Amino acid sequence: MNLWNYIEAGSQKAVSRSFVCALTFLTFSSCDDYVTVDLPPTQLTASAVFEDKMSANAAMVEVYAKMRKTGIFSGTSSGVSVAIGAYADELDYFGDDTKGISFFYGNALLPSFGDVSTLWNNSYSQIYGATPYITSTDYRTNSKAAKMSVMDLYPKLIADLEEASTLLPEAYISADRVRPNRFAAKALLARVYLYNGNWAEAANEASAVLNHTDLYRPVSNLAATFKKQSTTTIWQFMPGVAGQNTDEATTFIFTAGPPPLVALSPSLMSAFETGDLRKSSWTKAVTKTSSTWYHADKYKTKGNSGTSVEYSIVLRLSEQYLIRAEARARQGELSGAKEDLNVIRTAAGLGNTTAATDVAIIDAVLRERRVELFAEYGHRFFDLKRYGTVNAVLSVVKRGWEATDSLLPLPETELLVNPNLLPQNPGY
Repeated sequence: MNLWNYIEAGSQKAVSRSFVCALTFLTFSSCDDYVTVDLPPTQLTASAVFEDKMSANAAMVEVYAKMRKTGIFSGTSSGVSVAIGAYADELDYFGDDTKGISFFYGNALLPSFGDVSTLWNNSYSQIYGATPYITSTDYRTNSKAAKMSVMDLYPKLIADLEEASTLLPEAYISADRVRPNRFAAKALLARVYLYNGNWAEAANEASAVLNHTDLYRPVSNLAATFKKQSTTTIWQFMPGVAGQNTDEATTFIFTAGPPPLVALSPSLMSAFETGDLRKSSWTKAVTKTSSTWYHADKYKTKGNSGTSVEYSIVLRLSEQYLIRAEARARQGELSGAKEDLNVIRTAAGLGNTTAATDVAIIDAVLRERRVELFAEYGHRFFDLKRYGTVNAVLSVVKRGWEATDSLLPLPETELLVNPNLLPQNPGY
């Protein structure tokens, strides 16, 4: 066996598994495996998959392809960038009232809805494909799996990512950055530490990424941030077809009103300060008679362009500055926090932050995260939950919002199969 191929592929699967499980946990507040079938006789075992470089690479390509196409990280309307963006206050929905996104937008989800079970099943399928926490392939064992608590989940995520960050190489295996390296693991570890309130560790892991200016540097032109060769990219998904670009561009961009699916919400558009270059570079107005709508314009190229110019970015540099700024502020390191915040503001054409206290800086970080990370994997919703303001904010802008809407319902089909997942989330 080629031991390095096994270590590298296994570490990358740990990154993938941790990424999916962390966001699934924040959405449903449960992280277990849903697999209910025996290992098919035609399916390769782990030892066979990683026996040589070719099979190991093929296995990883399949893991990333599934992450790109289905579940949480899809750039289509089924991914969290759209679904959770509409569930929070980032996106307004203009599509068919009978479609799944309309129920996210109206915070009217039910445990019996197919979109809920699809999101759940696709997510846990990817967790299982990326070295699951439940290691058995016996359906009798898996069908009795219970919920994993917060206290149990985070140590496992952290242990995975710490191990991956020591085993993965610093260098990317290819220039397009589509396979995680050591700093992708550290970038995700910084986020996990932040979400778990480990401020010092979050700042340290973010620094480990930010200090490698040989790999990662801010771009001088915001319009180049989401190009496939961007020096701010830490990890990205390559399109599945040569010459194709991102699903995100196809999903978000529209050229005539009213929008066919979603548009950026007025509350998001009003969050940009005067002169913020992110508004002019990353959003675009579409006007019809007296109505104007805005779409996300981070990814600007739809369809096939002969040669792909944009890949779907999973992790990028700006988040690391914002992670470190928040983590420093929460430890009282106000000068360093302001320095990090000002890197983001300077790139956006804005002056230095006027925030002076720890509370003011932490609030300023949240505002910057909103206008920096919009339409990217539901950051806004998860930030509101972390800050403990999700109900106060969304009850104002979302009709019928209730405190229990901070979690999605557990799929009814899964509760019927496995009663150990009970009780249902409150309110459903």
